[in-house]
Amino acid sequence: ERYRIYVLSYPGSVPPQTALAAAKSCPAVALAQFNHTMELRAAPNDASYSAQQWSLNNTGQGGGTPGADIDAELAWNITTGGLTQTGDTLVIAIVDGSFQISHPDLSPNLFINRFEIPGNGIDDDGNGYIDDVNGWNAYNNNGNISSGQHGTHVAGIAAARGNNGIGVAGVNWNARWMPIQGSSGNEATVVAAYAYAASMRERYDQTGGQQGAFVVSTNASFGVDNGNAANYPIWCAFYDTLGTLGILNAGAGPNQGVNVDVVGDIPTTCPSSYMVAVTNTTRTDAKNNGAGFGPIHMDLGAPGTSIYNTVPTNNYSNLTGTSMATPHVAGAIALYYAAAC
Repeated sequence: ERYRIYVLSYPGSVPPQTALAAAKSCPAVALAQFNHTMELRAAPNDASYSAQQWSLNNTGQGGGTPGADIDAELAWNITTGGLTQTGDTLVIAIVDGSFQISHPDLSPNLFINRFEIPGNGIDDDGNGYIDDVNGWNAYNNNGNISSGQHGTHVAGIAAARGNNGIGVAGVNWNARWMPIQGSSGNEATVVAAYAYAASMRERYDQTGGQQGAFVVSTNASFGVDNGNAANYPIWCAFYDTLGTLGILNAGAGPNQGVNVDVVGDIPTTCPSSYMVAVTNTTRTDAKNNGAGFGPIHMDLGAPGTSIYNTVPTNNYSNLTGTSMATPHVAGAIALYYAAAC
């Protein structure tokens, strides 16, 4: 009543449009409309969501424990991602092996560098990378993204297009995902891959959002078993570099039931505050027996057992591992950015 907003009823014998017209014709009424029924936007219409994606909404599928999920629908009632409140397009950098960027559930959210002309062999935007239209291949130092299963699956968990009527929903329905090929046994390649994400975020900040990309999280579903952080000072320090730019980094723990505090692991034992170390949990909310742990270095667990998501070619499948757990976190980080005021 304080704001002079009222809900009015009218006789059932009066046609709705007649009643609305009568209200609008009253000189004391500034605005009039029908009272609408709202629907929560939490549950997407993706074909396999309800039956397969227990990690997002666990109703007991496959003998799981109802509620043993990441509470995605509660988050989606606040935001489904895509943009910050100030209009920045959120980007999740997926550092992995290879990706089917044309997958119909991934291509709508694929990062596009609109200041780069594809295939002309010129660094059109002057960012130091030639033809980086859809990301970067740190193996070959070019913008050609090759196809493969692992990266395709990881990308879908974080950022498959949600509510598009097909396949699956990503944790973040609308954020852009940036493919960076750089999951490698060669540490220099890994650092070069992360450097691309850092360079694009730095360029975005320097140009006031006119170029580059608003990268807010990275995902690394790879690592070095038994690695000692003291032997990887550059790799570990680069998480601080990314962090100072506003980028949080999700890193997968080992697919072995070992204590990383004792045996070591990279990247999860890197001392950076901007590295989020992730292990693998099951649909009953237990740690997978074949996943690493550690009270000091392992930060949290996320669903990673029998995760159904995108694979080549234009298909879907279940995969298991800390690799599947980590992109749940990378996608959730971008949701935080979308929800923040």
